[in-house]
Amino acid sequence: MGGILVMKWRILETWVKQNRNDNLTEPQESRKETPLYFHPVVEDFLCSLRYPGCLRQLLKPLAYYYGDRKMKKKKLTGTEKLSRRKFLKKAGVMGLGAAAMSALPFPNVIRAAEPVKIGVLHSLSGTMAISEVSLRDVVLMAVEEINAAGGVMKRPIKPVVVDPASDWDLFAEKAKQLLLKDKVDVTFGCWTSVSRKSVLPVYEKNNGLLFYPVQYEGEECSKNVFYTGATPNQQLIPAADYMMSEDGGGFKKFYLLGTDYVFPRTANKILRAFLLAKGVPAANIMEEYTPFHHQDYQTIVGKVKSFASGGDAAVLSTINGDSNVPFYKEFANQGLRSEDVPIMAFSVAEDELRGMDSKSLVGHLAAWNYYQSIDTPQNKTFVKNFKTYCKKKGLPGGASRVTDDPIEAAYLGVYIWKQAVEKAGTTKVDAVRKAAYGMGFEAPGGFKKIDEKNHHLHKPVLIGEILKNGQFEIVSQTKGLVAPEPWSKYTSPDKSCDWVNHQGTYKKTTT
Repeated sequence: MGGILVMKWRILETWVKQNRNDNLTEPQESRKETPLYFHPVVEDFLCSLRYPGCLRQLLKPLAYYYGDRKMKKKKLTGTEKLSRRKFLKKAGVMGLGAAAMSALPFPNVIRAAEPVKIGVLHSLSGTMAISEVSLRDVVLMAVEEINAAGGVMKRPIKPVVVDPASDWDLFAEKAKQLLLKDKVDVTFGCWTSVSRKSVLPVYEKNNGLLFYPVQYEGEECSKNVFYTGATPNQQLIPAADYMMSEDGGGFKKFYLLGTDYVFPRTANKILRAFLLAKGVPAANIMEEYTPFHHQDYQTIVGKVKSFASGGDAAVLSTINGDSNVPFYKEFANQGLRSEDVPIMAFSVAEDELRGMDSKSLVGHLAAWNYYQSIDTPQNKTFVKNFKTYCKKKGLPGGASRVTDDPIEAAYLGVYIWKQAVEKAGTTKVDAVRKAAYGMGFEAPGGFKKIDEKNHHLHKPVLIGEILKNGQFEIVSQTKGLVAPEPWSKYTSPDKSCDWVNHQGTYKKTTT
């Protein structure tokens, strides 16, 4: 009898795959109103067990046991109150032995594991798409890898992708959608600090969780954000210090040029304070800003050329987005070369260089915590996997795509979250946050870890020089990991960030 029923169940499974309208791999609430177990074909199978009231009496306790939420809402009485053991015993009396019963994949048919929803909040259009599209791509690659390996706590990840279109107000609206409508457990997103500042009140008010993958200006310490990019002491300060060193050229004059928003203005406030502290005269520091999507740099580059005419001058650039293309082009057009006036960039990496003529950029510099050129087995595998993924998915650029610092930081964020969820045993934000403190991860670019108190990462600092092929040669790097300082000692020496012993930002006591 047991063998016959197993065969009938296999036939039923085949029929289900070919004919059912609902998709049991989707969340229960997204399926059609008529569930699988009410279909006549299924009922016919269950009734073949010759159990009185076979359909509802047998299936209710089984669905209840495996966690069907709709069944849980209705209190079971009488013969419906069957434990799994009692259910198997009853089935055995009917000729369905426990051995045969264990061969039937009931859990997979009744209800598949409910997916864990995550939000992906990156601009896929507008001025920041040149940088953010790749972050969307690598997050989805990480999701595919994790799902192929069994998911998070044996549950698949379901990404919900939205496009805030480089519109800062739309970022906040999309964040609300992800948290309140889509009910995501975590969000991976934002690039610019203005976009992060726009969504911050949404995540703090609703106790959401955001992984932010880009270097930034610091002066922030949110309980609801993990910052996987660099703090000022992990990018800005080491870069300026390098430019002043003998190895970096010993420059004495600095033109601070940026896009007009939060990150460049705060970054340059910190850089100015650092340069002054190092003895650079105020007259040797120039500062200027342009709007997002600015295209005409003829006048500004002319000013830089005049400023640098006496020698010993360098540009510290916080220009963001597609404005970098006309800026570097105009720089070369006016005869300025890296040998004479090098540009140290804080927002130009391999991905941005894909859309630029790298021949005119050779010798200019950037400061990051990762480069595609890092020569380690795990990084080579990461680069290969990303290229393969982009080709397989038919993404623009295909196998010619590149990796860079924000791409690695976005990828790393997904895995850190997964690791924290599995350590906590839940996706609940408060538990995940606590589980993440001090957590380390072997990233493509090498080992990194989350600080034990302040939601930022310990990471190395790398100075890279642009090559003809659009890659970077690493010309300087720290010996080990640099601890993050969300509040710079040059502008806020009395402040620090601690979510273990304090409530975030606090004022240091002087001794």
